[in-house]
Formats: sequence, C-alpha cells, structure tokens
Amino acid sequence: MPKLIRLYITQVAWGFVISAVFVGVLLAFNVANLRSLITGSDIGLIALLMIWFMNGIVFAGVQFAYKIMSMAEKPGGPRRGSPVVHSYEPAVVHQDAPAGK
Repeated sequence: MPKLIRLYITQVAWGFVISAVFVGVLLAFNVANLRSLITGSDIGLIALLMIWFMNGIVFAGVQFAYKIMSMAEKPGGPRRGSPVVHSYEPAVVHQDAPAGK
C-alpha cells in the first residue's frame, strides 16, 4: 500500500476517534439538552450515529490537512531578523539635478 494512502487511512481513523470523544463530551455535559433528546427518542441511536459520523468527516479532514501541512519543509536561512551585514561602508549617491535654484 502506498505511504500516502496509509497516511490518509490512519488520519481518517484518528479523526473518527476524535469525533467519538467529542460526541462523548457533548453527551456528558448535556450540551443543548442533547443527551435527553437522544435518550428520550426512539430513533436516538440513529441521531447519535449521525452526529458521530458527520463530526467524524469534519475531524478527519482537519486531521489529514494538519498532518499534510506539517510535513512541509522548513525554509532555510536566518530564522529571525534581517540577513547578516558583513560590511558597514557608506553608499555613494550621485545627484544629477542642480542643488540650487
């Protein structure tokens, strides 16, 4: 299996794990009375699966994008400030226009 496909599958799996934790926290804190709505409904399990799946899609995409963008090479050169100046010689400036009126 190519490395990129393996990376995608693992990051998607992590996204769905994060989604499960997120939905668990939503239910634990009863955000927007969600726990009562899910436990009091006859189709609460379907609602719970839909919340987990939809959040899983979002978290999987974010997780994969973060992993891909963190793989970028760091630019070379100085890390901060301007480049190092090795000589401090004054620059010669020529004026072609007349100085007076």
